[in-house]
Amino acid sequence: MKQYLLSVLVVFGLSTAAMACPDYSQWGDSYSVTGPQMRSPVRFNVVAGGENYIWNCPNVRPGTDQGAGYFTTAPDFTFDMSGMSGLRLEISVISKCDSALLINTASANWYYDDDDNGNMDPKIVLTRPLDGYLDVWVGTYDGDYCDAILELETFRR
Repeated sequence: MKQYLLSVLVVFGLSTAAMACPDYSQWGDSYSVTGPQMRSPVRFNVVAGGENYIWNCPNVRPGTDQGAGYFTTAPDFTFDMSGMSGLRLEISVISKCDSALLINTASANWYYDDDDNGNMDPKIVLTRPLDGYLDVWVGTYDGDYCDAILELETFRR
């Protein structure tokens, strides 16, 4: 009987661990921002990293550019964005480690980047961002944790 209970607990524990993935239904630190406010860079301090390895997450499938990385379950930030018409949005990270960036847009699209900002830092450019919620996770490529800065800036298209 003890062996049966232990087996059930192990299976339940493993299935629960497999289900821990970035989840846009949860909320990160919340901010309301407008496109015009972000014409000058808006910056936020964050600790990059997380416990969820993205390759183990079937619910997160960002296009063909998905790479490796460790992210938290809840987003680091949830932005309520407005006034985005006619603008493009650059989301980038400056960190002290090999950081990665994961976002989920108002249209429920996933985007991932690892090194497009240079120096092992990520950047994602949304050419036609929508008004609505934008969830942002700042993770790391290798599972480490480090201090980082998330930067959002808009430009005219």
